[in-house]
Amino acid sequence: MVHKANLNLLPTLKVLLDTRNLSRAAELLHLSQPSISKQLAQLRSEFNDELLVREGQRWLLTPRAETLARELADSLGALERLYAAPGFAPARCKRVFRLASSDYVAQYILPDICAELARQAPLATLEYVLWDKRQLPNLWESDLDMVSTITNEVPELIRGLHQGEDGLVVLMGRHHPLAGKTIDLPEYLDWPHLQVSGGGDKDSPVERVLAPRGLARRWFARVPFFQAAVEVLCRTDCLMTTPAHIAWQLSQQHGLTYGFLPFATRPQQYYLMWHQRHHQDPAHRWFRELAYPFLRDHLQRTARESRTGL
Repeated sequence: MVHKANLNLLPTLKVLLDTRNLSRAAELLHLSQPSISKQLAQLRSEFNDELLVREGQRWLLTPRAETLARELADSLGALERLYAAPGFAPARCKRVFRLASSDYVAQYILPDICAELARQAPLATLEYVLWDKRQLPNLWESDLDMVSTITNEVPELIRGLHQGEDGLVVLMGRHHPLAGKTIDLPEYLDWPHLQVSGGGDKDSPVERVLAPRGLARRWFARVPFFQAAVEVLCRTDCLMTTPAHIAWQLSQQHGLTYGFLPFATRPQQYYLMWHQRHHQDPAHRWFRELAYPFLRDHLQRTARESRTGL
């Protein structure tokens, strides 16, 4: 039986042979480290050779890998020229781009993305929808182009650009009895809580701390939008646990303040993600390169600013 080569692995092989570093290869290919490790295992099986061998802190190429590196440089270069995508002209683009995230992103970041989209591609259309974290495993069958959200790991076959990280704080109205005070755990649990249900997962880090202790927050209300949450916080004595950059932004424009949680939580990682099937599409690449800097820069700037308020 003739073995059928998996040509889809060749770009990964070339990057691995060029970088000799699994972490760097994962970064360049926008893949997770487990995905790169899995593909390396497949490549070793394909070529019946170790290809990369660890020696201390570095990776060495086997003789077979050195031969493959020379041959791939010529072969992939020819294939890339053969399959080179046609040029993409934003000014003539009439594509519908579909982006998902939270209503916070819609209010504070999306207008900048839209302004730049209108400047470069005035004939294009943008459809923005509220992200539901349960959609991530099925992103492959969605009509979404990209999602900007919180995730601890970029799933297999999903590409991702890391935007940055942020921690959680507790947000409340400036009238709240706990405003400006150091909050302890009993106080945190005694007051009613508000949850924003739309967008990414902002609450599981708290549950991972409280649940093993048999503790839980008392929910007063769950709302889908941050603007509704602002109004509730201003009119009640609710507390809301939310990323620090969001708390800082909302406190700049409303009668709100924020402080430290009474326990430590793991920082949350933010990614712009898309399914691998879109990765080589010229229009998609252009749009994600347009949107990503706005998302990254806003997160990193407001996260820095939030630390000045603590």
